[in-house]
Amino acid sequence: MRIVACFKATPDDADIIVGSGRSLDFTRAQPKVGSYDLNAIEAARRLADQVGGEVIGLTVGGDELANTKLRKDALSRGLDSLVIVAGGPGADSYQTACALAAALGELGGYDLVILGAGSSDRYAQQVGNQLGALLGLPTLNQVNSIAVDGERVRVERLLEDAEQVIELALPAVVSVTSGINVPRIAGMKDILAAGKKPVTEQPATLPAASTRLVSLLAPEQVDRRRVTVEGAPADTAAQLATFLKSL
Repeated sequence: MRIVACFKATPDDADIIVGSGRSLDFTRAQPKVGSYDLNAIEAARRLADQVGGEVIGLTVGGDELANTKLRKDALSRGLDSLVIVAGGPGADSYQTACALAAALGELGGYDLVILGAGSSDRYAQQVGNQLGALLGLPTLNQVNSIAVDGERVRVERLLEDAEQVIELALPAVVSVTSGINVPRIAGMKDILAAGKKPVTEQPATLPAASTRLVSLLAPEQVDRRRVTVEGAPADTAAQLATFLKSL
């Protein structure tokens, strides 16, 4: 089975500095594999281990993808190889989906494409659905479990008030939730082996952007109001309800 795990390199949010005027400074923020994408890589690896096959990592981005530490981190998480589509810095969801679709067309066949719920920076949750539409393949998001049954996969989706079980014909595209698994932590052996795995680079050909970034600012800081509610349980509950409605 040939499984493709898509991921995005995002700035490490622990090192993003909020400057004057709520501006964001990314100077110290090194690129890392998005936290939701780690679930996609882990799901792909576990599935390949169960049924046999390979896991190919696929990512689109700019100069951040040249970071050796980032590449090794991705490969050490369970990928057998990595395909980098370079030249798409700041691409929106549609541009990213188009670049991924073009790269998948160059792979020479695949059975399943797995993505995370969304990227750690924008979290638009659109790339998976747009990619499936571009490829003309069965596509599902909010997938919380995947099992292979011959040439089909059985997936479970978590809805607001129900659990949905669906069978999909392969090939297919699925976006998994963060609850599908706990991503592995790579050991020293995995990290050393990652440096020997094949990495392929190819240029990105992107369509015109479908969105426009208006601003990128940190949320406004609001001082705590320190409202104290006292009295009998029924009275405090009523006071609390009134206060919350006023927000």
